[in-house]
Amino acid sequence: MEINETPHIEEQDEAPKPAAEGTADEMSMADLLKAEAAVSEKIYSRDVVTVKVVQVTPELVLVDIGEKKEGAIPLAEFQDEKPPVAGDEVQAVLEKKGGEGRYTILSHRRARERAAWAAAKQLFAAKERVKGRVTEIVKGGYIVDISGMRGFMPLSLSELGGAHRHYLPLNAKIKFYITDLNEKDRKVVVSRRQVLEEDETQRRGEVLTEVAPGRVVRGVVSKVTEEGLLVRFQGIEGQVKLEDLAWRDAAEALKSYKRGQRVKCKVLAVDKEKERIAFGMKQLMPNPVDMLKRKFARFARVKAKVVSVAAEGAVVKIGEHTEGWVSAEDYGAEGAPKEGQELNGVVVAINHDNFRLVLSVRKAEEQEDRKRMAQYLKGSPSLTLGQILMENSEDEGEL
Repeated sequence: MEINETPHIEEQDEAPKPAAEGTADEMSMADLLKAEAAVSEKIYSRDVVTVKVVQVTPELVLVDIGEKKEGAIPLAEFQDEKPPVAGDEVQAVLEKKGGEGRYTILSHRRARERAAWAAAKQLFAAKERVKGRVTEIVKGGYIVDISGMRGFMPLSLSELGGAHRHYLPLNAKIKFYITDLNEKDRKVVVSRRQVLEEDETQRRGEVLTEVAPGRVVRGVVSKVTEEGLLVRFQGIEGQVKLEDLAWRDAAEALKSYKRGQRVKCKVLAVDKEKERIAFGMKQLMPNPVDMLKRKFARFARVKAKVVSVAAEGAVVKIGEHTEGWVSAEDYGAEGAPKEGQELNGVVVAINHDNFRLVLSVRKAEEQEDRKRMAQYLKGSPSLTLGQILMENSEDEGEL
């Protein structure tokens, strides 16, 4: 019997524990009632509160507002976001007090607007970017949603350089700055253009940093002028001057280009401060001077046919594709040649402006004379010293 009593005594020692737990539950309930009262007070003070969803019907979202009551939020107010489910917490503000058999009506949309206004004022003051969505396309611009708040974006502030028609589709997600905020009239004006301009400035800076003289790029002709071409490369407009368009007949070559044509260019210079690039196109082709140097060595003898004669000199043709020039000072012993006449000349220079060989008939004749003299001297019998002295004594006797 004594052995059986011990467990009984131990059970009595542990008995008070459930009572202690009951006290804790009572305190938790008191705190809960206090919290519910605080929520109810906030609701009726028309403050923004966070309430728990109890049930979702086809038209209403029923929420717990404390005091064993339920409030209702029209389900339509969640059309721009994911509909809530039981157990979710949502923000709301009192719209209309309930009564016997009537729900207290809350507004989730107005709660979002209040929170959005508070956030918008901070973002406007800090000049920070805002994310939003196009909800309506209206005359002269767009209506955008800013976390539940409506804002207006004029067409002129929707694209780079402004816009004269709508380009953005409904529900397009965009970034913008709040440029005007009037809390009294509840009006907000936003600018996507400012964001695009900043991004474009940064992108242009990166392009100008990466591109360097000597690099070959592909661009699009944006304009053809008398001075050359304007070529757009990654949003930056550069120029191809007429002198850098072609080695020969640049003005004629200019006629072959048109707006929108894709071209390959070589970067000649980059001005990061003015955001300008100088392009060249002839630099991608062989320099005719270099080709002439490889084909015609200096003082090489060539045959040429006279094309035209003027007071300053004569234009000649060497082969089918090479022109030459003989100045009047470099004519031969016969003087000015005639059209169609064939000449022998030597290359003395290359004209870098018109890529003509500069020839000299006079020097060619001098070369020929020296050659004949050398041959003559080579073929003449050599004189002995006695013969030379005898010829000298005979000359003195004559005197």
